[in-house]
Amino acid sequence: MIEVSHLSKRYPGRTAVDDVSFSVKSGEIVGFLGPNGAGKSTTMRILAGFIPPTSGSVRVAGYDVVRQSYDVRRCIGYLPENCPLYPEMRIDEYLEFRAGLKRVPSRHVRTRVEEVKSLCGLADMGRHIIGQLSKGYRQRVGLADSLVHDPELLILDEPTIGLDPHQIRHVRSLIVELSKTHTILLSTHILSEVEMSCHRVLIIHHGKIVAAEAPGPLRRRLAGGEMIIAEIRGPESAVLAALREIDGVTEVAAEDRGGWLRCTVGAQRDVREEIFSLAQRAGWSLRQLGHEQKSLEDVFVALTAAGGKERTS
Repeated sequence: MIEVSHLSKRYPGRTAVDDVSFSVKSGEIVGFLGPNGAGKSTTMRILAGFIPPTSGSVRVAGYDVVRQSYDVRRCIGYLPENCPLYPEMRIDEYLEFRAGLKRVPSRHVRTRVEEVKSLCGLADMGRHIIGQLSKGYRQRVGLADSLVHDPELLILDEPTIGLDPHQIRHVRSLIVELSKTHTILLSTHILSEVEMSCHRVLIIHHGKIVAAEAPGPLRRRLAGGEMIIAEIRGPESAVLAALREIDGVTEVAAEDRGGWLRCTVGAQRDVREEIFSLAQRAGWSLRQLGHEQKSLEDVFVALTAAGGKERTS
């Protein structure tokens, strides 16, 4: 659905996107992540045909975004971070106007507007004036606008911004439902949403892609092995020494918790049974023994921290 090859965008004095290549398959939900100023929104605007690239090529549904921009725009529904709306119009008027601009056949406009209003939680609000809506409801109108022509690809830049937790859950469910018939490129700062919704993540930093992988494998790869938490009551020095003797344990760090020793064990294999047997033999109390997984937030910070090394998959 999306093929990006050696894409660059340069402005006087800075490079916003630097030799970026990636692809998105039909039917995928791909999270596109990056800190502010990393080149994320610039890349999405190029994909949507809003700005031209300096070099490289981008194809959407087989169309070149520069030479065949009108064909590309027919395939795309784009929700920018700050969605421009006409505040003096009513929701129905606006969506019908936008459907006409996007060449929805006139006989289907009314039906299509009703469908996207229902999808976006606007079913009974068609007469409301956009300028009088809350920020969250204006965001819903923008999402309905991006869907009204039933595009193959949705490019959503911060679609849940300004929404309350209930509305965020609704949008998350909607995105998953839409993925059955649409390809989705999703940018958001709510990383838990990406973990729950996306098949893969792309992380961009300083204009370069530093990771392109499914969330689970990416977390495990950057963790450097299993992270095992053992909460034990026993002599600190003896506990630490015994844990370090277990084959496969690469690092042991201790945190005293009111008489309990919480140990984080970096291991190349699952050593939980050995830790359990060790505590049993020594007569130490074992209150917790389990895996601790890195979150996507941990991975994001590790890859985009100032001065951190860039990594690619």
